[in-house]
Amino acid sequence: MSEIQFFSENVDFKLKNKTILKNWLLKSIGNEGKKAENINFIFCTDDYLLEINRKFLNRNTLTDVITFDYSEQEKVVSGEIYMSYQRIVDNATKYNQSVDNEINRVMIHGVLHLVGYDDNTENQKEIMTQKEDYYLSLLS
Repeated sequence: MSEIQFFSENVDFKLKNKTILKNWLLKSIGNEGKKAENINFIFCTDDYLLEINRKFLNRNTLTDVITFDYSEQEKVVSGEIYMSYQRIVDNATKYNQSVDNEINRVMIHGVLHLVGYDDNTENQKEIMTQKEDYYLSLLS
C-alpha cells in the first residue's frame, strides 16, 4: 500500500491540501513507471537541514531539500525528503513565486530524485527542471 506522510521538525508549518498533493505525487510517480511505497516529507528549519547536510553528505551549505532513497526494489520508491521551510520561503521571494508553488516544486524535485533523476550536471539540472515544470502543470 502506498503511503505518503507529511511531518514538521522544529518549524511551525502545516501543509494545506494534503489529499490533493498526495494524489498528484502518486500520479507523478506512476507516470515515471514506478510505484510509491513509503515516502515521508519532513519540513524543517535551515539549521536542522544544515546538520543533516553536514552529517550525511559532508557539505556545509544551506539547501532547500535533501532526499534519502530507501527503495529496495527497482520499480518501487521509498524514502525521506527533508525540506527547509525557511529556504523555500526565501526562494519563493527570490524567484517571484508563491510559497505554495515553491513547496510543490521542491516536493516534486525530491520525488524526481527518488524515481532516479540527478541534478549533478547542467544537463541533468535542465532535465529535472523540465520534469518539475511538467508535473507542476498537472497540479494546476
